Amino acid sequence: MATRQERNTPTKKKKLRKGRTIFTIILVLIVAIAGLGFYQYKSSLSAAQNDNQMKDFEFNGEKPEDVNDLNVLLIGSDSRGKDQGRSDSLLIAHYDTKSKKPKLVSIMRDTYVDIPGHGLNKINAAYSFGGPELVRQTIKENFGVNLEYYVVANFEGFPKIVDTLAPDGIEIDAEKDMSKNIEANIKAGKQKMDGATLLQYARFRHDAESDFGRVRRQQQVLTALKDQAQSIGTITKLPSLVGTMQGYTNTNVTTGMMLSIGKDFVLGKADDIEDFRLPVDGTYKGARTSHGAVLDIDVAANAKALQDFLKD
Repeated sequence: MATRQERNTPTKKKKLRKGRTIFTIILVLIVAIAGLGFYQYKSSLSAAQNDNQMKDFEFNGEKPEDVNDLNVLLIGSDSRGKDQGRSDSLLIAHYDTKSKKPKLVSIMRDTYVDIPGHGLNKINAAYSFGGPELVRQTIKENFGVNLEYYVVANFEGFPKIVDTLAPDGIEIDAEKDMSKNIEANIKAGKQKMDGATLLQYARFRHDAESDFGRVRRQQQVLTALKDQAQSIGTITKLPSLVGTMQGYTNTNVTTGMMLSIGKDFVLGKADDIEDFRLPVDGTYKGARTSHGAVLDIDVAANAKALQDFLKD
């Protein structure tokens, strides 16, 4: 009669072989998925870079005091390959990697501040004088906030980034009819916008609200993009999306960081975006200077308000 050990040996070997087979299949699938993701990333990056020519920038980023905080300077540029000119949009994206809280600060481009080495001027002039590095210095000197990273986005690339994220469009509830001085005829109400239309919606400012309304719409658009990123199926587009974003922007944000933060948003780990605007209500007045119409601000009050907002 066979012993218990002899009876169990073939069964154990069979289970071991089966376990190894399953492990091998899983390993092959992981490698295949990783390879596909890398291919999608490189293909999207190469295509975007071939379609976009952006200069390199100096940027001496500084880490925020809280090690969990990421502060990214976002600059929207409409240079179209010519002289970089003034920044068209200026924002600070803040993300706490521990609490997963994203915050977005929009800075009005007519905000009147002291630009290091250039004196008082509209804050959007800092980009034309010295690129993102001078914008960083200007924000640090006036508002006391450290910016570690930057992203300069050319408006020609924005529609392609949006269309990569949402080929069927982004749903937006347009607050009014818009057509003046933009390349679109937008009607009020809920609708799906492709990247080109969404850009025109975000840039519209030819009404009584001027730049104030535009800032509010930019925040609405960025929130809609964040919501779209959390939709089912977006996780499979993440490598392609990161490649497209890198190709159409100039940034010192690493690929690994983009994927890590993007994963938080795609998987729904990130909280809702909190919006903020500089200058805050009650801390500025309209004025006329040699640089045109400006927002003459209480610098100290706005610096405190911004620092308080960025704290958890």
